[in-house]
Amino acid sequence: MMRESDGKPSSRSVRLVALAGIPLAAPGDDIPALVVQGLEASGERVVDGDVLVIAQKLISKSEGRLVRLDTVQPSAEAITLAAKTGKDPRVVELVLSESKEVVRVGPGVIVVEHRLGFVMANAGIDVSNVAQDSGDTALLLPEDPDRSCRQLRDAIKARCGADVAVIIIDSHGRAFRNGTVGVAIGVAGIAALWDRRGALDLYDRPLQVTEVGIADELAAAASLMMGQADEGLPLVLVRGAVVPRREGSAAELARPKRQDLFR
Repeated sequence: MMRESDGKPSSRSVRLVALAGIPLAAPGDDIPALVVQGLEASGERVVDGDVLVIAQKLISKSEGRLVRLDTVQPSAEAITLAAKTGKDPRVVELVLSESKEVVRVGPGVIVVEHRLGFVMANAGIDVSNVAQDSGDTALLLPEDPDRSCRQLRDAIKARCGADVAVIIIDSHGRAFRNGTVGVAIGVAGIAALWDRRGALDLYDRPLQVTEVGIADELAAAASLMMGQADEGLPLVLVRGAVVPRREGSAAELARPKRQDLFR
């Protein structure tokens, strides 16, 4: 909420557009070109301060993060975990290879600390919305989502002349709530975590502990526009969001283990 000069709250709006015309990605695809294609197909253009929110699968596919399961040899640990969870041992082996630590195991799920630092189910490995023409295929998260965001941001500035921020998002569950939400796994051009400590509340008291996961809030809003099934809308343009502009990183959102009260 913002305030007018007389101190009264004023209205605020944010515009989100799920861009049309984005095809299914394949290894080696030029993602900046697909972004421009989506903007043109939707009658949009980017301006300074916009945020582009892009689905992880589009980036992972373009970066060739596809793994044929018939090339995976499960380890003894993977076979044991597969028996406990009912999962494919080959998928479990990929989960282990992408993880630092197994946190929890249950029917159909392995919660891990991903190598990127996020605690998540199945290391973000998925087979949904992945073409299976040549046998069972799994899709891994991007190797370095922050780097992917920086590269896309630079490319859009070069092609479109606009200084935009970029967020790569994935769908995550929450330990104590049902349902998945969009979260940021890569960030460039804005703060992922907005430290509001010291800012004044409505009664002019300084905030003591408030840190806002601003990249996750934008991710959740964009995920609502993208959908979760066959919508085929992997890119959302966000305009008007009030966010701190700096060289952020999704690593800001990963709670250090020493502060984690639940592990």
